[in-house]
Amino acid sequence: MTALAHIVDGPVTSEVVTQALATPAWRAGREGAHTGAIVRFDGVVRRMEVDASGEGRALVALDYQTYDPMADRELTALAARILETHALLRIAAIHSRGRVEVGATSFVLIVEAAHRAEALVAMEAFIDALKVDAPIWKRPIWA
Repeated sequence: MTALAHIVDGPVTSEVVTQALATPAWRAGREGAHTGAIVRFDGVVRRMEVDASGEGRALVALDYQTYDPMADRELTALAARILETHALLRIAAIHSRGRVEVGATSFVLIVEAAHRAEALVAMEAFIDALKVDAPIWKRPIWA
């Protein structure tokens, strides 16, 4: 069982994900015969965001700010907790820090489990907890 978490500068590109998953712990953690589901969630910066007045407004980007090293520690602890609580085989979370343009990915979550249902429940639990527990804030950059 492997839990992996990274905070990276800028958007989470396919190259960033490949590099993050190139760790020996992730490569060695593949359960193979026990894996029945691998689900991936990509959080993408959308063009419209609700402003403080409740109105929809166009964005240029989001600027993600983190409280380091607490953010990395919290993200890692959350991944480990969700891995154990939901009996997962592997989980990887990669979150942006800094500016991420509209249409780019700011967060990737990969969950590997024996069954689809536990993978999907774990994914939702992770995302809900991330929004509450992790010291990562987004600041809109309006168009």
